[in-house]
Amino acid sequence: MHFAIITPTHQRRALLPEAVASVRASISAPLDFSFEHLINDNGSRDGTAAYLREAAAQPGPALRHWHHAARQLAGLARNQLIQETAPEAWVVPLDDDDIILQRTLYHYAAQINSNPDRPWFVADFLRVDEHGRYLPNEDYYAWQFDTPADMLRAIFRAEHFIQGNVCYSRAFFDEVGGYDGKLPMAEDLDLYVRFLLAGQLPVLCPHISHLHRFHASNVSIGVDADKHNADLQVIYAKYAKQLEAQGIAAPGQ
Repeated sequence: MHFAIITPTHQRRALLPEAVASVRASISAPLDFSFEHLINDNGSRDGTAAYLREAAAQPGPALRHWHHAARQLAGLARNQLIQETAPEAWVVPLDDDDIILQRTLYHYAAQINSNPDRPWFVADFLRVDEHGRYLPNEDYYAWQFDTPADMLRAIFRAEHFIQGNVCYSRAFFDEVGGYDGKLPMAEDLDLYVRFLLAGQLPVLCPHISHLHRFHASNVSIGVDADKHNADLQVIYAKYAKQLEAQGIAAPGQ
């Protein structure tokens, strides 16, 4: 079993080393799996490129990195990284300002072994402030749904969402067509909607996947209920015929 942690980054030299260190601290024992960290540097001008060259030269699990002069949308950057993974890889997204827990990959591996026919997995995560301090009452918790249609219904009612707390197979990613590289926001939720439209519920895992950091330059700053609803409208319009066929109403209806 092999995991590929994928991280697009832009202007996060101050925070990226903690994300890199957290991946390298992953512990696989007693299971037997390998892992690597793939990073796509998009137009950073803060020393990120030099840092990544230095970090990749250090001993430990593989860190591979690519650099682009101009900033790219996150979906396109993630697609490029996943194209560099092995066909049999399991993909774990990690934002450049977040911290994966030491046993996250172990727990995903155990769930994959226990659910050999399931292509994607979801876990809870915790929110922390810019200094990594835990924020009480801000935990994210995933729900168990009976059917993909039930989960889609909750998503488009804005009752439930999925963020970077997932693990999925490269084969399933290829099957549904990857991230929409043209979406400026919610490209991850768009992908997970297609996972559900393909008839696959995620396995709900009983572990914490990562620490999601709140700080002044989060890309989600300003995403309120109205903006989230607008993103849902865009995603719904893309798959309206399939969703309507399952009796799933448009956002706000």
